[in-house]
Amino acid sequence: MGTIETSVLEKDIRSMVAEILETEEGKITSDAKFVEDLGMDSMMALEILAAAEKKYKIKIPEEYLVKVTTINSVVEMIKSIIDGK
Repeated sequence: MGTIETSVLEKDIRSMVAEILETEEGKITSDAKFVEDLGMDSMMALEILAAAEKKYKIKIPEEYLVKVTTINSVVEMIKSIIDGK
């Protein structure tokens, strides 16, 4: 897929998280913890990964689920998969 701008990726992920949490994008900071700060559960985290897989046409290994803790962590994970690292 090639590289993608971090700012674009971050905006996309924030939008996905806001939709899943049914809240405004502006209320979600890049380093807000999904569970502790936003009240997300594991099914919501899976929804984020599924949405990201579909949007970016990538496969996210299940073991990455524990690394999904903030928007920043999701952005870094997706970038590393897209960049082939």
